[in-house]
Amino acid sequence: MNVNPINKTNNDLNTKGKVTPKAAQRVTEGGEKLMKELDKMSSINNVNIFKHDFEFNLSIEELEKRTHKDYLTTKKMLAVDAPEFLNLSEGDKEALKHLVKAAIVLDSVNMQLDNPNNLPFKEFLNKEIAKGNKSAELSKILFDAQKGVCSLDRESNMIELAKGIKMRAGKGIYPEDLEKDEFHAILIKMLKEGKKEEVAKILNQRSVVERSGDELVAIDYVDKFKDDFEIMAQELEKAAQTSTNKDFNEFLLLQAKALRTPDSMLDAYADKKWAELQDTPLEFTITRENYSDEMTETVVENPELKALLDEAGIVPVAKDFLGGRVGIINKKGTEAILNVKKYLPLMAKNMPFNDRYEQNISPDKESKQTMVDADLVAVTGDVGEFRAGITLAENLPNDDKWSITKLGGGRRNVYHRQIRLITSDDAREKMQKRLNAMLNPELHKYYNDEADHWFTVGHENGHSLGPKTGTEGLGKYKSIIEENKADMVSLAMLDVLTEAGMYTPEQRKQIIVTYAADNMLMSKPTLSQAHRVRSVMQNYFFIKEGAITISPDGVLDVNIEKMVPTARKMLEKIIEVQLSGDFATGEQYVNEYFVWTPEMEALAQNIKKVSKTLNGKVESPLADKLLAE
Repeated sequence: MNVNPINKTNNDLNTKGKVTPKAAQRVTEGGEKLMKELDKMSSINNVNIFKHDFEFNLSIEELEKRTHKDYLTTKKMLAVDAPEFLNLSEGDKEALKHLVKAAIVLDSVNMQLDNPNNLPFKEFLNKEIAKGNKSAELSKILFDAQKGVCSLDRESNMIELAKGIKMRAGKGIYPEDLEKDEFHAILIKMLKEGKKEEVAKILNQRSVVERSGDELVAIDYVDKFKDDFEIMAQELEKAAQTSTNKDFNEFLLLQAKALRTPDSMLDAYADKKWAELQDTPLEFTITRENYSDEMTETVVENPELKALLDEAGIVPVAKDFLGGRVGIINKKGTEAILNVKKYLPLMAKNMPFNDRYEQNISPDKESKQTMVDADLVAVTGDVGEFRAGITLAENLPNDDKWSITKLGGGRRNVYHRQIRLITSDDAREKMQKRLNAMLNPELHKYYNDEADHWFTVGHENGHSLGPKTGTEGLGKYKSIIEENKADMVSLAMLDVLTEAGMYTPEQRKQIIVTYAADNMLMSKPTLSQAHRVRSVMQNYFFIKEGAITISPDGVLDVNIEKMVPTARKMLEKIIEVQLSGDFATGEQYVNEYFVWTPEMEALAQNIKKVSKTLNGKVESPLADKLLAE
């Protein structure tokens, strides 16, 4: 996955579309059963989670600032009268309605995975808004944007909308009171008692973990969210009845089946079919990314537990967080992106140490990789969270999914047009102000916002290159290093691809300068922000190698001819670390280059002087209309 650099004026942050109260009520009717059951269960302990009173954490002044248009940027999905929608057949228009209704369910599901307080706090906000509470009205704007009570903003500050509610390492997928040491101790005890199968379920990517006496028990997502998933399955089946594309309909039916039965192979069949889709009018995805889970991968940090897991043959995989994407395929944009496919074997051939590992892309075979450019109607759940950055594109399924490991399936890249496009003069003016504040004026001529898209294409394909297995041992550093790899693949391959004719020499310079400028941040990130940590690591590495310099007063300069060789050098280091599969090696690598220098801080301050954006939201007018029908 590539997350749009949070410093770009036009694409600063990450959010999701609005839903009308009537539509939201209709879509979540099935979820009410689950809420009632949770309410009933909690009453056993005399606690009603939906009647909990919260205290607002942000002052009215802070809320008014963060919800003001100068501080709250907006990304707009397709309009009601968008030609992309109007030009669809009637059958596909009807199918699109059902796809949006399926996707919106994932807002509620992923909120539960994210934080156990999200749904109770949302209920609290709605009740307070009905009373005319101004703090509730403003807090709801931010809650809907970031899809949760806790979130990092553009400057890596943790925004907690309710006092006493924190972002936990185990998010909502582990008991709220479970700490790392107890987690490890319980697993060690269970393994020593021969409960390997139970531990394997706890450490897989699709289970919510709860307490059971002095042990833990895993509940498959399909069982945990049975009512919600049933709503989704029904909507997908309705979409398949009117959609005009046979292959797309086959995928929808496979996905509906997988939503009803807790069987990873059913997901695998659906994923495999989805990854083969190329010529379809519509786009629908249930995204499953595991960047947010900070608990599962800690098990490799405990030597005793790691040894027991190895002995039992258990590979821990971070939990998936779920998002929904609904769109219309843009044929012209897709044709341009597909141009890269013929170069993928060449890229695979030029990967460092490629004789030491297997790649998803083969140097000598047809690539199992499809690519589409999508006009977005709705982004929900994990995809739609406005949390410091917004997703420009995704390369899925990830390597841990059974469609790849057991069925030998391929992968699919989906690019997000509404996220990357600059459509207003105001956005261009803000971008120019940012460049004036932080980039050597002589390099402005090479900055091209479309080059950011070209770089992203390389990044997404970079995820399919390099070692496809064995990186789980890197633990909490796995995602940072994987995103670092994808960036360096995109940059390191520029000379090879320019010589092969994919890019012109001028485009090569534009990609290099645009990458360097966009990689600069407004603040030092936290270690949990994989995409931003890799940006700092890359900046520090390139400074040490003399490929970029930042003056004491915070102005960036780029030695264009040093950039590609430096990227190649860093890529070699990354591959060595991934091949090691060793936590300590990964930790040493990240710590060595995750260095925030005084020059970086000076540049960050220059950006802050011209950019106020802290938070953001998505508006989805077409999706709102379809939900209300």
